[in-house]
Amino acid sequence: MARPLAGLRVVDLTQVLSGPFCTMLLADLGADVIKVEPPDGDVARRWGPFVDGGEAEGSYGGYFASTNRNKRSVVLDLKAEEGRAALLDLLGTADVLVENFRVGVMERLGLAYEDLHARFPRLVYASIRGFGDPRTGESPYVDRPAFDIIAQAVGGLIGITGLDADTPVKVGPGVGDTFPAALSAVGILAAVRHAEATGEGQMVDVGMYDGVLALCERIVYQHAITGQSPRPQGNTHPLLCPYGLVRTADGFVAVAAPSDHHWRLLAEIMGAPELGSDARYATNAARLSRAAEVYRLVEGWSVTRTTAQVVEALAGRIPCGPVNSAADIAADPHVAARQMIVEVDHPGGTPVRVIGSAIKLTGTPAETFTRAPLLGEHTAEVMAAVTAAAGATRADEEEEQRRGTTDHHRDDVRPR
Repeated sequence: MARPLAGLRVVDLTQVLSGPFCTMLLADLGADVIKVEPPDGDVARRWGPFVDGGEAEGSYGGYFASTNRNKRSVVLDLKAEEGRAALLDLLGTADVLVENFRVGVMERLGLAYEDLHARFPRLVYASIRGFGDPRTGESPYVDRPAFDIIAQAVGGLIGITGLDADTPVKVGPGVGDTFPAALSAVGILAAVRHAEATGEGQMVDVGMYDGVLALCERIVYQHAITGQSPRPQGNTHPLLCPYGLVRTADGFVAVAAPSDHHWRLLAEIMGAPELGSDARYATNAARLSRAAEVYRLVEGWSVTRTTAQVVEALAGRIPCGPVNSAADIAADPHVAARQMIVEVDHPGGTPVRVIGSAIKLTGTPAETFTRAPLLGEHTAEVMAAVTAAAGATRADEEEEQRRGTTDHHRDDVRPR
């Protein structure tokens, strides 16, 4: 069954996480993603953990395996003229180019957006940088490098995460990379559709700072309306109550009962229906003003029960969920039913379990995943096809020129 992005070719110059996650999303949907790597490969190939506890020669760790599935690897040295020429030949067969270099790198390689756009007008050129590309708005921080933790910090995420205002905390997963990557994938598909309709490609630019700020959208209107900057406040919510974590006899459960209707239901389930109509807690505003009391009331009930018992009592009526570990998730029937953990082959011999696709399509589901490629595994295969395609194109152009000359000659001799 053809995948929805079958026929779309993406040349992927990215490394580490933000770019590879973006192109993984496209590859999962059927795009032909050609990962172009330098001779020593994407640095993430050397990041663990490693299958069977060791780093096999030419293999790669779990970090690389997770976000580079469904891709093909080509090795080109873009610092050499021959490598750049090969890349240009490859781009002649492509629809999309994605890179996450620092500002100025592509220009120094002679591969600036303007030059590529002039040569390949339909090409969609996507960049993911810490502070965006100057072409769409020059940040005063444009020359600064960035990683996930930097984006989380400057974009406001760390500033509202933590136990209290004095102890800000980094969010566990690399959302400073992955959320901008997801936004970039959306932008790429929008630009591809535009190119298909008009024949005109364009640049898609996502700054990691911008992406994290978009993720933290509520801090903007809170500050604009109240004049105050939201701060970390632990596992509760500044605008909704109760909406946070409560202790159980053996762990924690997330409970969300911010509407007055949900609060009355929760009070009933806790065996204290009178709390539902008590003026001190009857409205969200009232509960917010007494948030510490509200959470004490809820925990007075929840700590006498296990996590499973709390979830069983609330599920179906009150939004809730256990605070799962990775082991809990691996054993969760929801994850199995939704195919959110999949097994892929690995050069080390033992298959690796990686995250599945969260994008579910009824007509063209993502059912199979190929392992991440070895370094340069597909260089000969891809470049041979590119050379053949370039030869066929040149032959077509020569034939068109020949026919044009013949037709012109015939025009000259046609009787008037």
